[in-house]
Amino acid sequence: MAREFTSVGVVGLGTMGAGIVEVFARNGIDVVAVEISAAAVERGRATLTGSTDRAVAKGKLAEADRDALLARVDWQVGLDALHSVDLVIEAVPEHLDLKQRIFAELDRVCKPEAILATNTSSLSVTEISVATTRPNQVIGIHFFNPAPVMKLVEVVRTVVTSADVVADVEALCERLGKVDVTISDRAGFIANALLFGYLNHAVSMFESRYATREDIDAAMKLGCGLPMGPLALMDLIGLDTAYEILDTMYRRGGRDRRHAPVPLIKQMVTAGLLGRKSGRGFYTYERPGSPVVVPDEHTPVTTGAALADGARAIAKVGVVGSGTMATGIIEVFAKAGYEVISVTRGAEKSAKVCEAVKTSLNKGVVRGKLSEEDRDAALGRVTWSATLDHLADVDLVVEAVIEELSVKKALFASLDEICKPGVVLATTTSSLPVIDVAMATQRPADVIGLHFFNPAPIMPLVEIVQTIRTSAETSATARAVCAALGKTGVVCGDRSGFIVNALLFPYLNDAVKMLEASYSTADDIDYAMKLGCGYPMGPFELLDVVGLDVSLAIQRELYLELREPGFAPAPLLEHLVTAGYLGRKSGRGFRDHTKR
Repeated sequence: MAREFTSVGVVGLGTMGAGIVEVFARNGIDVVAVEISAAAVERGRATLTGSTDRAVAKGKLAEADRDALLARVDWQVGLDALHSVDLVIEAVPEHLDLKQRIFAELDRVCKPEAILATNTSSLSVTEISVATTRPNQVIGIHFFNPAPVMKLVEVVRTVVTSADVVADVEALCERLGKVDVTISDRAGFIANALLFGYLNHAVSMFESRYATREDIDAAMKLGCGLPMGPLALMDLIGLDTAYEILDTMYRRGGRDRRHAPVPLIKQMVTAGLLGRKSGRGFYTYERPGSPVVVPDEHTPVTTGAALADGARAIAKVGVVGSGTMATGIIEVFAKAGYEVISVTRGAEKSAKVCEAVKTSLNKGVVRGKLSEEDRDAALGRVTWSATLDHLADVDLVVEAVIEELSVKKALFASLDEICKPGVVLATTTSSLPVIDVAMATQRPADVIGLHFFNPAPIMPLVEIVQTIRTSAETSATARAVCAALGKTGVVCGDRSGFIVNALLFPYLNDAVKMLEASYSTADDIDYAMKLGCGYPMGPFELLDVVGLDVSLAIQRELYLELREPGFAPAPLLEHLVTAGYLGRKSGRGFRDHTKR
């Protein structure tokens, strides 16, 4: 039987500490809330009162329950007040020497059987534990912010943590209504180890001016369904906190260069640009602590007139290809009022594409998202063809054929001969170099990447990929077309992975490496990222959906171009692909889908 915790102590009453106090008090546990001074105690009390008052206002907490919750909290100055509690959780700033001093004092103050826990998100629980004479009773209990809302808790055991202590804490998490994942003491644990490599990479992308802050954030929100873009998330976390976590992970985690903090982060911290809490970080906020972003000198002009400035007029669009992506792009352009010429290899393929477009449009009518008149008008705008010569008078061509460079180059060479001067030639490639395609023509200034996401009629993002030869006029035209389609166009350079895949797939690869090292299970890693970071899918769910072969191919391209050792594909991913375990499409990947 797990022990029953009747009273707990919380040391440190900042945002996280006050949230942890609320979690325990909400669940009927008496809490001794401790700070270093009376003023700090009052700030913690105000944080808790504000949180519970908001919950009452939203109808999520009854007034009587709020009053009972607040009555369970005993606010105190100094650690001596914790002499009789069953468990203490420390939630002070992420400095090892500070935590060690606190644990040494807790060891002196607390009763012998009390469990001592740290909420650290990156420091070594083992190094904290050795400051006490009871390291077997020290454990990590890492809540996520905001603690009352986030369901995940990482339970971090050291090599000497007692099995009974682990079991007691796991049972406590269940009582609190949390989902716990139990792991060993490693830099970053699960969530931060996967999250902060991705965040650091995004900052590097911004630092090198590969894309704007708005485009990087929009790409990851709209392309991956993430709750926040990486740079906005850095501002929320605090750049000083992010720097400390990255620096700790770099030093403790094998000195992987991808965890070495990007120089820009340290520069911004030194300049006092800490994110929301200081009122300015990657973005500028209404005031310190406010979530409201206000325009600053880096805010782009996004009016329709500005987007169209310098753009060519586009009325007729050619779409080459017969796959799912081509079908979706035809629908998108036709619904937006463009005249479309669909070109496939043969009448049979044209008939299949036509049928697929009709089926999709009919679904829109059934779901009430499209009128019958609009469906008929969209179909009436499409001409079905099996010859490239019919693209002689279009204004824009979008290529959506197989991802083989030789095929695309041959197609663009043909388009170069057929299409009139001034036509924008776009490729939907998600991984190949656009410049290689452009140089197959005599008009590389007119070639650009338009990377739609699947399914194109639903996904709101398009990556607009400029090569070093793409003209400003071509780029302006692409931006204006995306706006006319109701899509968000994000502009980036012609580099492997563009924005989304370049940030997404190294994160997925890191998750595979974590599983390969037997640090945690696929289920727990997926839980950690969904419940701790708000991701719509865990990394292994997503890999099985995307296809392990596709994921491996993209990761190989990133590694070959960037030559970053940390980007080398995980051997486990290569072995699964070799074995034919490709994910859902083959029935088995990281999970067996034949039994579902």
